[in-house]
Amino acid sequence: MTEEFDLAALLASRGAERYDLHSRYLNHQLPRMLHTIGFDKMYERAEGAHFWDADGNDHLDMLAGFGVMGLGRHHPVVRKALHDVLDASLADLTRFDCQPLPGLLAERLLAHSPHLDRVFFGNSGTEAVETALKFARYATGRPRVLYCAHAFHGLTTGSLSVNGESGFRDGFAPLLPDTAVPLGDLDALARELRRGDVAALIVEPIQGKGVHESPPGYLRAAQELLRAHKALLIADEVQTGLGRTGDFYAYQHEEGVEPDLVCVAKALSGGYVPVGATLGKDWIFRKVYSSMDRVLVHSASFGSNAQAMAAGLAVLSVIESRQLVAHARVTGDLLRSRLAALVDRYEMLRDVRGRGLMIGIEFGRPRSLRLRGGWTMLQAARKGLFAQMVVVPLLQTHRVLTQVSGDRMEVIKLIPPLVVDEADVDRFVTAFTAVMDDAHSGGGLMWDFGRTLVRQAVAER
Repeated sequence: MTEEFDLAALLASRGAERYDLHSRYLNHQLPRMLHTIGFDKMYERAEGAHFWDADGNDHLDMLAGFGVMGLGRHHPVVRKALHDVLDASLADLTRFDCQPLPGLLAERLLAHSPHLDRVFFGNSGTEAVETALKFARYATGRPRVLYCAHAFHGLTTGSLSVNGESGFRDGFAPLLPDTAVPLGDLDALARELRRGDVAALIVEPIQGKGVHESPPGYLRAAQELLRAHKALLIADEVQTGLGRTGDFYAYQHEEGVEPDLVCVAKALSGGYVPVGATLGKDWIFRKVYSSMDRVLVHSASFGSNAQAMAAGLAVLSVIESRQLVAHARVTGDLLRSRLAALVDRYEMLRDVRGRGLMIGIEFGRPRSLRLRGGWTMLQAARKGLFAQMVVVPLLQTHRVLTQVSGDRMEVIKLIPPLVVDEADVDRFVTAFTAVMDDAHSGGGLMWDFGRTLVRQAVAER
């Protein structure tokens, strides 16, 4: 008897149940939240920086799955690579051989990281961070890892220990020995290093929460302090890496910075197969894997699988051949400059910042009495509601997907696919301008929705 599975038929018959299925069997708060903010769409297909709902309406993606879709959705080169690797019927994951694809992908990644020597492949960004934390602690023989306030490095227990947002950490203690230091504060870093128990500092060159860039010279000076105290520098490039900020890695914006360990993931997947990678110096790997007895001291069941490696190789090929790093720099500069030109026009628009195609739009308290009442109402109910008020009409009215940069933050983060073009920039700026015009009118749909959010926030207390 031949077993048959018809995915298309299953989706056709059950696809409309998606929100009910999530409510019943998965995180029940997700559909509830999506219904509340009006994001309960039925998306049917996607390509590049665009996707289409059940009614055939085109939406512009300025979120890229929180950075996963670096090449956009369903890139043909990645699709072909995955078809090819499946058709090859490789003897994958035997665990007792050395397949070529992991070595080839490691070689390709390290070509962009000339001061690093070896790679460990896992399945996600948080696994890449976990690997870096383990390796740093073992290599130095020290327990404590420093991280920056407001950092985000993942949600598994180790990476949660270096998460700078209390909302994620609450209720999950005890965690690993850790200490937060302010981003850019070298005195605080030096003070902690003098205690002699620090294995490493882990840092996002540009923090995803709020899109805050490390101050000029900070990474280089921090690196020197760490080396003087025999501690390591870990660069978390899970979101910023692979061209997002206009260089292959965000730490490369600062001359002379050479982290001991670098974490990447997200865009390396091509949006298809989860993959994470921890790149490091030879001496660190040699210390962790110091003998044949320790050959499996750190491993992952699905790490280095053929599909993930093929996707990663295809992604790097596209990034290089299409010169997407330079494209991200040019397109990002255009988008940021056009948005920055609006700061003087709108009193609730405080700042536009970032690098490449990682941009933060921050809102602040208006000057005029006419608008201050509405702003105060929102802030009293819950900080971050105004930014959410902007996000919702961008999607509902203008079919542009964005999201706030973090809980209780009046910041929207733009991290579109690296393939967005000038027409996409025009579309976003036009939509954003229309939404801000509505916001500064003091009435209209935005403020009606704001009052709905206030009622919801009060009810949640």
